[in-house]
Amino acid sequence: MSLTNASPEDAARAAKTSSRKLATLSTAARNSALDAVYSELAAARDDILAANAKDLELAKQSAKDGNLNPSIVKRLDLSRPGKFDDMLQGIRDVRDLDDPVGRVDLRTELDNGLILQRQTCPIGVLLIIFEARPEVIANIASLAIKSANAAILKGGKESTESFKVIASVISKALDRTEVPNDSIQLVATRDAIDSLLELSKYIDLVIPRGSNELVSHCQRKAHSP
Repeated sequence: MSLTNASPEDAARAAKTSSRKLATLSTAARNSALDAVYSELAAARDDILAANAKDLELAKQSAKDGNLNPSIVKRLDLSRPGKFDDMLQGIRDVRDLDDPVGRVDLRTELDNGLILQRQTCPIGVLLIIFEARPEVIANIASLAIKSANAAILKGGKESTESFKVIASVISKALDRTEVPNDSIQLVATRDAIDSLLELSKYIDLVIPRGSNELVSHCQRKAHSP
């Protein structure tokens, strides 16, 4: 997983290339990558929580000044009892799911003896835009790897420091696996989003997760489903 400062088109192109390799990996290879992500995040707990504390300090001041909803501050806090462990357990829960790739869910023999079947396959490259929950980056990365999809992520600015450290840790984990590092990318700036929304030749699906305003903006701008 890389924290990319590449141009939107370069980032999307790299994700598309990585998605093709990711789609060929075995279940075991993808599950092994999830184990690596789990281990590295667990080992980096102190670093992640230190970065999260910086985000919290800025968010609390912003809320005090009336510029941020106090409910967002609560959602930011990874140090709340059980929250970090829940993030880690979520990775293992995803790993233990049945492989969603290559599953035949419909099979019919036609009159001429041919077999018609419907089989699941990866979508390709996902663009996922979400708000300020720092654990979401690990959730989404895990689901993308399990389903053999590349993903470009953009999270809320309130979790910037947390995102940077988590992205770095996941990148370190993927470097020792068969999953290409560019298959999961974190976009560093909001300015890139509108350009990414237009890159339908690389982006196969846009998933906005947040406010009605965010969803409406993506619906207006996106050239992909």
